[in-house]
Amino acid sequence: MPGERTKYAWRREILATRAAVGPAEHAREASALAATAALLAGADEVVCAYVPTKTEPGDLRMLDALRERGATVLLPVTGAPGPLSWAHYAGADSLRPARYGLLEPTTESLPPPVVAEAATILVPALAVDRRGVRLGRGAGYYDRTLGVASVGARLIAVVRDIELVVELPEEPHDHRMGWALTPEAGLSELGDPRA
Repeated sequence: MPGERTKYAWRREILATRAAVGPAEHAREASALAATAALLAGADEVVCAYVPTKTEPGDLRMLDALRERGATVLLPVTGAPGPLSWAHYAGADSLRPARYGLLEPTTESLPPPVVAEAATILVPALAVDRRGVRLGRGAGYYDRTLGVASVGARLIAVVRDIELVVELPEEPHDHRMGWALTPEAGLSELGDPRA
């Protein structure tokens, strides 16, 4: 059963599979994600998102598509373990290298509670299951942050299609997602995140 594998085993397998994705496939998937992301928010909505790393699905086109729709895009700023701070995304030129190989905005840092203003939160994930259980990298930043999100916010895990699985291991501190965003299937509703 998939749920019997440990989080460590899941992470190792998914990271190896992602590392084998070629540039052409990654670009194709990123283009598809950007096209769907453009439909996720309207003008004047706040979207908390992130800058995908080279092996994560998606790229800056996803963020640019949201901005072109008039959304305010906030990106995480990592600090000490705890809830994430955020900053406005003002285009590719507003990003700088940060810890963990990430890119972060050079704009003013906003405190963690600003996540409560977001109508949509795009969450990086290694995998997500049909119940909404998300597998992250294990640092816990998002699990600490999502507790501050608005109850009505759409929590969307961004994964490759093969990373939407039947069942993942779950721990009490894990926050469930309401949707998965994948290149092929687009936006898929998951099980009740409060169940």
